[in-house]
Amino acid sequence: MKRSFFSLTLFALGAFAFGAGAFAADKPKIPDTPVGTEVAFVQAVQKDLNSRFATPAQAQSAGYFRYNNEDKTGAISYANLQWNSADPQHPSQLWYDVNGRLLGADYSIPLTAANSSAPPSIWGVNPQRWFKVSRAHVHYILRNPDGSLKYGLAVRGADFTAAGGDFNDPQPQTLVKLGKVSNPALVSKIFTYPAQWNLELWVLPNPKGAFADTNPNVTPSKSAGGESM
Repeated sequence: MKRSFFSLTLFALGAFAFGAGAFAADKPKIPDTPVGTEVAFVQAVQKDLNSRFATPAQAQSAGYFRYNNEDKTGAISYANLQWNSADPQHPSQLWYDVNGRLLGADYSIPLTAANSSAPPSIWGVNPQRWFKVSRAHVHYILRNPDGSLKYGLAVRGADFTAAGGDFNDPQPQTLVKLGKVSNPALVSKIFTYPAQWNLELWVLPNPKGAFADTNPNVTPSKSAGGESM
């Protein structure tokens, strides 16, 4: 998520991909509240996603899986690796709080040479709402000795490919080469987060607006923002 990329920048990915300056340049010069045709879009998404994905269990049944720690806004992200959101009913990510309450969603459109100069203009949403993730990176989840999972781990795309890794088929062995893990069997899951246009919105009602970075209706836990990079 855009909000959690700030912590990823600080711990692992560097200004190489997600510098805070880039976010400032990308920030829409429009209200965080829906405007015009965006109102119907947000209302439809909130009704639909709350009916189908009210709990993490429902998300997991539909193919989503957790991959990060709670970020500074109180959100924990679940992805389904379907990075081309064909319609508003198919977000690429869902966010939940530590109590399993649905908070919001991400939509993705793969970044290509053909669309890199202009954000998507779809679903009645102002194109300025979309922000660009310019470079791919690789996330992975580790299994601890007690069987629990360690989230919030990532490798810069340039480092991964330099070690012989393949974005189209990322393998744990590349993490061994990079010194991230000692045994590939410890890797529970590894996947590429591709370059993309990304749109975020709060499904949980937000007095600041559905497109705001934070939501006063969410109280992050004391451990929020602690990405383990």
